[in-house]
Amino acid sequence: MNRRVIAFAASSSRRSINKRLLTCACGMLRDAEVEILDLNDFELPLFSVDREDDYGEPPPLARELFDRIGAADGIVISFAEHNGCYSAAYKNLYDWVSRIDPKVWQGKPMVLFATSPGGRGGRSVLDLALAQVPRYGGEVRASLSLPRFGDYFDVERGEIGDDALRAEVDKTINRLFAEDPA
Repeated sequence: MNRRVIAFAASSSRRSINKRLLTCACGMLRDAEVEILDLNDFELPLFSVDREDDYGEPPPLARELFDRIGAADGIVISFAEHNGCYSAAYKNLYDWVSRIDPKVWQGKPMVLFATSPGGRGGRSVLDLALAQVPRYGGEVRASLSLPRFGDYFDVERGEIGDDALRAEVDKTINRLFAEDPA
C-alpha cells in the first residue's frame, strides 16, 4: 500500500543542502508516494498581527500548505540551521499556517532531518524542532542530523557516500510508517 508523503527542506536556498539530503532520504522510503515541496512556492509577507488583520483570513498559500498536510499520510522535513534556529522562510510560513490551527501537523507521523557543513550537522535546529513539533500536533517517529555534509554527500550522484551513514538515513526514513518506530 502506497502512502502519500509530503516532504520539504525548511530552507529557501536554491542550493539547499537540506533539500539534497531530503531528496536522497525520500528516495529510500519504501511503499510511499513522495511529493517534495519547495518553500519558495509558499512565499508570504512577513507575519504580523497587523497583516493578519488586513487579510482578514490566512493567505491562500498558508491554507494550501495546511490542506496538503491534512491530505498527507506522513511528513518529512529537513531543517536548515540559521544561527542555531529555523530559517526565516520556514518560521514565517509556519507562523501563518499556525493561525489556521495551532496543531499545524494534524497528528501526522513525521521524520525530521537536519544537515550543515559543520560537525554538529544542524543539531541545534533539530533539537528545537524535536521540542516543538509534538506540541503542534506532529508525531515524530525518528530524526537524524548529518554532520559535515560536504564530507559525506556525493553531490554528483545525489547520495550519501558513506555506507554507515547511508544505512542510518535509510533506517531513519523508514521509521515513518513503522509499526514500532523506536
